[in-house]
Amino acid sequence: MRVLLSAALGASLSIIASPSQAQSTVAPEAATGRTAKTLGVTSRDMVAAANPLATEAGREILRAGGSAVDAAIAVQLVLNLVEPQSSGLGGGAFMVHWDQTRRSLSTLDGREVAPAAATPNLFMGADGKPMGFMAAVVGGRSVGVPGTPKLLEEAHKRWGRLPWARLFEPALRLADEGFTVSPRLNGLLGMEKALLNDPIARAYFYDADGKPWPVGHVLKNPTFAQTLRALQQGGAKAYYEGGIGKEIIAAVTSHPTNPGGMTSDDLKNYSVEERSAVCGKYRAYTICGMGPPSSGAIAVQQILGMLETKDMARIGPGPEALHLFSEAGRLAFADRALYLGDPAFVSVPVRGLVDRGYVASRAKLIDAEKSIGRAKAGEPPFRRADIFAPSDGIEHGTSHISVVDKDGDAVSMTTTIEDGFGSRIMTKGGFLLNNELTDFNFAPDENGVPVANRVEPGKRPRSSMAPTIVFDNFGRLYAVVGSPGGSLIINFVAKTLVAILDWKMDPQRAVDFPNFGSRNGPTEIEKGTEAEPWKAALEAKGHEVRLIEMTSGTQAIVVTPEGYQGGADSRREGVAIGD
Repeated sequence: MRVLLSAALGASLSIIASPSQAQSTVAPEAATGRTAKTLGVTSRDMVAAANPLATEAGREILRAGGSAVDAAIAVQLVLNLVEPQSSGLGGGAFMVHWDQTRRSLSTLDGREVAPAAATPNLFMGADGKPMGFMAAVVGGRSVGVPGTPKLLEEAHKRWGRLPWARLFEPALRLADEGFTVSPRLNGLLGMEKALLNDPIARAYFYDADGKPWPVGHVLKNPTFAQTLRALQQGGAKAYYEGGIGKEIIAAVTSHPTNPGGMTSDDLKNYSVEERSAVCGKYRAYTICGMGPPSSGAIAVQQILGMLETKDMARIGPGPEALHLFSEAGRLAFADRALYLGDPAFVSVPVRGLVDRGYVASRAKLIDAEKSIGRAKAGEPPFRRADIFAPSDGIEHGTSHISVVDKDGDAVSMTTTIEDGFGSRIMTKGGFLLNNELTDFNFAPDENGVPVANRVEPGKRPRSSMAPTIVFDNFGRLYAVVGSPGGSLIINFVAKTLVAILDWKMDPQRAVDFPNFGSRNGPTEIEKGTEAEPWKAALEAKGHEVRLIEMTSGTQAIVVTPEGYQGGADSRREGVAIGD
């Protein structure tokens, strides 16, 4: 979908029209410490991503005259090598794109799809109960039809400047010549158990004794180089209809303990969807993001819409702000659980969920002195009479890329293979496959009432990914933001926006600021941070507080009169750089 920003600015928290699992308290990706970062400052362009080698690939492409999309493609291809646990060609992504010349915003959905053989009982055991999470994850059962390769190709057709083949060069050099294993990759491999059972992954990531390659070890991936060359020469068709696809099908269907039912037709029939962007006002700004099947933009805008009724600038960072933020999160997540799903299967009342009057009515439920506890879903306007049961769902890890090029075009892309190291299946082509189908609700109904996010053939699982682009009061590009983190993404992105827009933090300080919020369960505070002492004040207001790891990977770029400022989350290894 492509919209003119003038239309978005004319709408008050509205959609721009186009022609029960337990909540996880485990971090999507384990924490491996922080890497101190400094604010990135540039005058011409900027790219922010989760690994310096990937970020440098993006800068190389920008220096060669590439567009924001060109740079994002190069970054994604390198992330497949240096951050394989989070994203890659075996997964999916959402992209929000701003065209400065045309002043138009577009959103592309490269979300994975359930194979035709998938049934609502895909994750139900023989005992009639939902499978355990890891029992469902590991193997071919959890693998959705990947969308990332077609998304990259489609975006390049629309907004690329450099030849498609040029974008593969940075990743090809690293695959052929090798790159050094980073502390984060080494640490995560050391914590991982199931990956050792995949013979291809074991041979690639571990030594003969089953120990992860040490930090600094030069890791080469010649089979992935072959995959890259096939895509470089044949485009996405080489993946979906060629030898790469055959290898994917073989890996999924021949898994020794948990095979899946993906077919060559599933791959061949995959399509990228252009979706309706969701844009809404927040104070003097317009916040735009990805609509369903992502719940990210809707939930972020609901949280911000409720906080807009509060003077967050005056309140400032502290327990009072955390209370308000958590209560808004409870209300937003209650709506998300009931109403959000794939719009091809579920009538999602997007217009009603972000209606300014409705959000204001939800804000009135927030008591400054007492927690709601467990919030109930509201009754937004414009909803249909469809009745579904709520689903919290379990969602896990991803990566995020933010780019602005010399012409002011911007990309916010969140990309994923779902859990850390996905389904723990590595193809002969040298990349990991997703376990995205576990983003569906495992139980197809609750008390006889169907769940909106149930498994169905050809359906895209609900997501929390929230790639976001922000415009100022004059319709000018102001910020490009997004984060990994499963369902925590919503709170990570909303926190970062409040920190930048209300608390006037620079983007590095904003992304590094402690994470917190509620997903309509306990109030969660990032342990070991300056927010931890706020626990007592929250408990005095009736909050059940949990101190947990909250391993975000937020990448934020802010436009300034002098150029750009960028922040790369210190919880990961990336940087924000440019010229």
